[in-house]
Amino acid sequence: QVQLVESGGGLVQPGGSLRLSCAVSGSIFSINTMGWYRQAPGKQRELVAIITRGGTTTYADSVKGRFTISRDNAKNTVYLQMNSLKPKDTAVYYCKVRATNGMDYWGKGTLVTVSS
Repeated sequence: QVQLVESGGGLVQPGGSLRLSCAVSGSIFSINTMGWYRQAPGKQRELVAIITRGGTTTYADSVKGRFTISRDNAKNTVYLQMNSLKPKDTAVYYCKVRATNGMDYWGKGTLVTVSS
């Protein structure tokens, strides 16, 4: 049983920062990519950022320069540092990992609300 547990969401004022974490546990084949997605109310889930095992990163244009994804392979954990948050960043943020055998695993999500 593979579990992804996200943490770090909450309420923050515009311009503020949050750091999300996602810890992977259980019987999982070697992890390849790790990433963050988000889904705002009434919208489709979208990619925020992904990072390969080797550290190559990809970001959505809307978060470039404000968000930073990183990972700790020894801890099977991925992080998302979010700075200069905007109300449009409000969403449920989901962690996803892809194992080297092609299996995808999702977390249950953590809510980020940016509001004054």
